[in-house]
Amino acid sequence: MKQSRRRQRTLLLALLFLSVVSPLVFVSHHLNTITPDGRRDFLDELSSFTHRTDPLNAIEQEGAEELEEPKEIVYKEEDFVSTNSYILQKTNDTEGSKSEGYRNNTLERNVSEFDQHKRQNQEAQQKGLLSTDGDVNIFNTTVTHNQNIHTHFQRVTDENVEVTGNQSVPKATQHRQSSCPQSQRVTNQKVLEIKDQIIRARAYLGFATPSSNSHLVKELKLRIKEMERAVGEATKDSELSRSALQKTRHMEASLSKANCVFPDCTAMAAKLRAMNHNAEEQVHSHQREATHLVHLAARTTPKGLHCLSMQLTADYFALKPEDRKLPNENKIHDPKLYHYAVFSDNLLACAVVVNSTVSNAKKQEKLVFHVVTNSLNFPAIWMWFLLNPPGKATVHIQSIENFEWLPKYNTFNKHNSSDPRYTSELNYLRFYLPDIFPTLNKILFFDHDVVVQQDLSGLWNANMKGKVIAAVGTCQEGGTSFHRMDMFINFSDPFIAKRFDVNACTWAFGMNLFDLQQWRRHNLTALYHRYLQMGSKRPLWNIGSLPLGWLTFYNKTKVLDRRWHILGLGYDSVVDKNEIERAAIIHYDGIRKPWLDIAMGRYRSYWTKYLNFDLPILQRCNLQA
Repeated sequence: MKQSRRRQRTLLLALLFLSVVSPLVFVSHHLNTITPDGRRDFLDELSSFTHRTDPLNAIEQEGAEELEEPKEIVYKEEDFVSTNSYILQKTNDTEGSKSEGYRNNTLERNVSEFDQHKRQNQEAQQKGLLSTDGDVNIFNTTVTHNQNIHTHFQRVTDENVEVTGNQSVPKATQHRQSSCPQSQRVTNQKVLEIKDQIIRARAYLGFATPSSNSHLVKELKLRIKEMERAVGEATKDSELSRSALQKTRHMEASLSKANCVFPDCTAMAAKLRAMNHNAEEQVHSHQREATHLVHLAARTTPKGLHCLSMQLTADYFALKPEDRKLPNENKIHDPKLYHYAVFSDNLLACAVVVNSTVSNAKKQEKLVFHVVTNSLNFPAIWMWFLLNPPGKATVHIQSIENFEWLPKYNTFNKHNSSDPRYTSELNYLRFYLPDIFPTLNKILFFDHDVVVQQDLSGLWNANMKGKVIAAVGTCQEGGTSFHRMDMFINFSDPFIAKRFDVNACTWAFGMNLFDLQQWRRHNLTALYHRYLQMGSKRPLWNIGSLPLGWLTFYNKTKVLDRRWHILGLGYDSVVDKNEIERAAIIHYDGIRKPWLDIAMGRYRSYWTKYLNFDLPILQRCNLQA
């Protein structure tokens, strides 16, 4: 036992001796083989190593002298998107022939490598400086690699910004703008929310008793005023101020209080139904009142127009009889000329019809205008054309009171209507054209609310094909002036149903070319009288001259192209502007005539441009364009 222990001790001592002697031998041999400069450097390194007996202290000293604490590298999403966008751009520029799948795989591989390095970086930061000697090497390697990645990404990002420096924004910014258009879209959600809050607050005020003067009622009234001032005329959220958005929260708090005060849902629902019914009644009442006022304005002569008539009438009677003659009276019966008829008591309307026709005519000397009016307006219209002659054209003015042959029974006066369009004799005088102009073969009839925009000589040369009247059709469904026969005529009457087709094409009065010879051949004036008598005994048609015209000239009408006559400028606000400018004649049919204050502004200039508002007499009566 003692010998075996002695052998073990001897073996250990021998091993210890070898462990001490062998390094010395190795160092001495190494020093003999290297140069003097290398020997000195080696000794310096060895001496510095021998002084670091504590491994942790050695790491701390080395970190203080050489190593820096690893920087926390945080890659933002926009940096990564910018880098990837740059990589994709470079790939497209240099390798345009490569497929889209290869670029996607490259991008995915870069993303996975970036995530892997990021996780290694986080693990290394958690381990910190408390790692063992082996971990120190791994840590150093990770830090170095991450710094390289950061340097690469920073270089690529800098290059990307440098490449797009000539543009207004970097590619990353452009990408975010293109990928997020929804966030930049202008909305009106807040504006609608504010208006909804105001409605709710008014509803809660309606629940309170009329004599209530509580703090909540005062608060709701105050909130309503604040919100109305805050929203103003805003239609978009971007137009609202910050104070408006803040006041919405105050209003919501007040509405929550009101909700607690009025918890009875049944009573609130009943109250809301009553309020809704009351509001609807008020709306209907206002609509009826507005309609009445509009029709009243349409039937009322404007103050300026009345002033003009009085001034011209006074000037007419101040003239001597020999000074009242109009020129070219010898042309009024010549059937070879172009004769136009206008029946009106409005001198400005007649002036526009004449001026617009003359200014667009190629041969003014062939135009003859027959203006028929009542005895009240006869002197004013006569005096107007004495002061403002229509160039080379001829004007012939007549009074309806001079037609002694005109029937004394006019059943249209029996209609219960105060609208002069339906009761005026001038409106029904068109059915007596052959009697008014016995020497003429053709005549072009105008309503006084039309404007001529082109030369009409082509219309005079149109082939009537034996028809009595030429007119623009209004039977096209979807058109501005779409009409059906049964809209104005009572087809439930056996007499009407037997003789007329409900699907027959309708047409418009206002611009009509009449063949007076064919009219006399068919004796249509007598037929008109027959229908007029029948209609006075039972309801056969609606009030007005149009249904009587459809019956009188049934199957005797030539339908013209629509471009000759555009309707709707007196009631329709969406007539196509291109159609208006292409049309030969535009018609302000409806109650919103261009000389009234209720006229549609977008159409009024087509009428006013044919009047010279610089005339002293118009300025004296304050008539302006």
